[in-house]
Amino acid sequence: MPRAELDKQPTDVRRMFDAVARRYDVTNDVLSMGQDRRWRREVIAAVDPQPGERVLDLAAGTGTSSQPFADRGATVVPCDFSLGMLQVGKAAKPHLPFTAGDGTQLPFADGTFDAVTISFGLRNIVDPEAGLREMRRVTRPGGRLVVCEFSHPTWAPWRTVYLEYLMKALPPIARAVSSAPDAYVYLAESIRAWPDQRGLAALIASAGWDAPKWRDLSGGIVALHRATR
Repeated sequence: MPRAELDKQPTDVRRMFDAVARRYDVTNDVLSMGQDRRWRREVIAAVDPQPGERVLDLAAGTGTSSQPFADRGATVVPCDFSLGMLQVGKAAKPHLPFTAGDGTQLPFADGTFDAVTISFGLRNIVDPEAGLREMRRVTRPGGRLVVCEFSHPTWAPWRTVYLEYLMKALPPIARAVSSAPDAYVYLAESIRAWPDQRGLAALIASAGWDAPKWRDLSGGIVALHRATR
């Protein structure tokens, strides 16, 4: 199992997500206390997909985050590097064009998409800045990026409570509901090691995106970053 403070090995991360795929959506719902549904709605609103637009949903997992784009009339491509996730997603949503792809080497031509979004997956890419550059490459000029990722609560007392939950309560809860609970120890550590809101905005800008800005959700547990190509 990779540790967040060490280099992420893609094969280890892929194996981890393959292992959690079967109960991934249920586990997320339990661990987030249902907040993941609200966060997905906020992503859809931020992307604001229009009928006929092409949207890349990167790190889409089982496609739970992708279906709302299709419901809005967009052509959405769920992409993930975990074959286990894709298999579970394809079985449940055979109408979606699930595509296997590495975030640092996306299998799409330049300027393919009107919008690219990634939710809770950027921190698992071996080189997040390289991933952001790839997302920019496959986005048309004037297109948009939306990144939904765990972040740093801005109110100190709440941040303390949150970190205590991450490191102490999350693993035993995961053991009760997940198909691979040890993976959530890594996930908790990766969240703690991730840059804060301003740091992620700087990373997005360094990858070539224009005017990155963010909005906190759930008191800063999650931050929604937006930028344009």
